[in-house]
Amino acid sequence: MSIRVTIAVDVMGSDKGPKSIISGAALSKERHPESDYIFFGDYNLINKAISEYSILKNCSEVIGTEFVVNPDDKPSSVLRKSKNTSMGEALDWLKNKKVDALVSAGNTGALMALSKFKLRTLSGISRPAIATTIPHANGEFVMLDLGANVECNTENFIQFAIMGSEFAKIILGKEKPKIGILNVGTEQEKGKLVLQEASEHLKKSYLSKQYSGFVEGDTITNGVVDVVVTDGFTGNIALKTAEGIAKLCSFYIKKMFLGNLLGKIAYLLIKKSLGLLKAKLDPRTRNGALFLGLNGIVVKSHGGADALSFASAIDIALEFSKEGVGKKIIKGLDNLKSSGDINID
Repeated sequence: MSIRVTIAVDVMGSDKGPKSIISGAALSKERHPESDYIFFGDYNLINKAISEYSILKNCSEVIGTEFVVNPDDKPSSVLRKSKNTSMGEALDWLKNKKVDALVSAGNTGALMALSKFKLRTLSGISRPAIATTIPHANGEFVMLDLGANVECNTENFIQFAIMGSEFAKIILGKEKPKIGILNVGTEQEKGKLVLQEASEHLKKSYLSKQYSGFVEGDTITNGVVDVVVTDGFTGNIALKTAEGIAKLCSFYIKKMFLGNLLGKIAYLLIKKSLGLLKAKLDPRTRNGALFLGLNGIVVKSHGGADALSFASAIDIALEFSKEGVGKKIIKGLDNLKSSGDINID
């Protein structure tokens, strides 16, 4: 018998409105019958959207909230007025363990600030980091941070490496995942001083055998490392650039094969293979990034996510909740901190 998993969903954070969020939940429900949902936001709008999906009627509850965290709201102001917002109330439910995980497509900075304030970080972790998996030539790699922390110090990079390593062990099944710091060159003297200092610390830590040094943007998709560590500013740009290139590749492939009769004939012959390629390149199937380092499972979706994309984010939340992945990360981080090999406080 499958274990029931309840997901809190911030419905009001999406650029596309509540309908795409509810549609995404319905799609995820089809794939995961054991899931239940608590939707937070405009009571009438959400119930109207749910009424179009019979699959959600007996497995969902709506918590009406009066206010919304807007895309341009500053984290500092959100902390003062989070009460009765869809994001704030959803986080309260997660904090009080009424739900197993939370998914939001809302303001990244606000979500990070509220999550840290309400859930608190794990012992020894100063800042949460956004992490996800990205495809490479032979599989996938983990990348963090993807937007939670624009500015980072040496301590942050070391903590990201620790969290990324534990994340990769679980998600990628790697016993000793290789770690690299994203930089403008592979030489130790290249890049910012903070990166050089973090690199030196990792070389001397218990992660030394896993640490591969600096990696560049044009090699991370070759599978040279399993974990790519970077600050949120660089990571977010790298991720969105990769997604843009994937869309461009799909556009050129479509244009090449559908531009003339011979191309259309060739397309019919390899349609199945192209379909598999398209699915691998489609960023919507990989939407959803985890906030690592919190006392709770928070998954951040793209603000512009459509139904398929948001369903992928919910799938990630379900995956982490079912097997107690979050608890394993917490245990791993506690063990790493108690090892005494490196001071991360």
